Amino acid sequence: MDVLLPRALEEALEMKAAYPEAVPIAGGTDVMVEINAGHLRPETMIDLSRVPQLATWRLEGGDLFVGAGMTYARILRELPQVRALAQASRSVGSPQIRNRGTLGGNLGTASPAGDTLPVLAVHDAEVLLAAAGGRARVLRWNEFQTGVKRTAIAPDELIIGARWRVLLGPQSFSKVGTRSAMVISVASLCLALDPVERQVRVALGSVAPTVIRAPDAEALAAEALARAGAWDEPAAPPPDGTAEAFAERVAAAATPIDDVRGTARYRRRAVEVLARRALSWAIDERADEALVS
Repeated sequence: MDVLLPRALEEALEMKAAYPEAVPIAGGTDVMVEINAGHLRPETMIDLSRVPQLATWRLEGGDLFVGAGMTYARILRELPQVRALAQASRSVGSPQIRNRGTLGGNLGTASPAGDTLPVLAVHDAEVLLAAAGGRARVLRWNEFQTGVKRTAIAPDELIIGARWRVLLGPQSFSKVGTRSAMVISVASLCLALDPVERQVRVALGSVAPTVIRAPDAEALAAEALARAGAWDEPAAPPPDGTAEAFAERVAAAATPIDDVRGTARYRRRAVEVLARRALSWAIDERADEALVS
């Protein structure tokens, strides 16, 4: 096996153009599992861990860009204010995994159980791709992931990072697994309130071939908050039963399967419980902030 060691982004892109079959690797927390299990035997790999342009984040006006090489540990240290992303990063594996695993790795693996992917979906994130010669593409999160561990990346492209508008309202990430730590999610959910656009956003992981949103549930919750006047007066309680009705619609959006980690029925029930809790937390948080101010 040949391992290429680029030191700059353009060099990495030129290597990918010359060796389109080469497998990119940064933290290796997914790729090396596949190699060690005998599921992957690449002739060439491109080690991106030394490319500084990928291991960065920045604010671009009202948008946040997070590079593909940002590890979960750095996200926790440097972006704690992006709460759902920080919570998802904290839920990934052990400290050793969080020190090595990257956002780009989660995107490239494209598992429906990827912890950061529901966060990107809730934020309507764009995935930035690049190729040699200055060519670049931007894909929405739902255009990028095309199936279970399948993406729209061309053979000569690399993931540069993800970009999304910063949301100012409450947000959370939660998941259910077979134990409390170092677990692949049986079901996961990210929720965010967007008081600027007056939207409730929710995304689900591990309950469909790709990460999905639940638009019917989002519309129901946003309308309930509007009827209560809660977008203008955060302390105003929504109608009784709002969280329960929202959770039922979230569960209805799921299309889970039975596998070794859980049954379809259990997954659907799990996201229903997670959805009810997440919306209740968000509503309570806005009401508490209103009382403090």
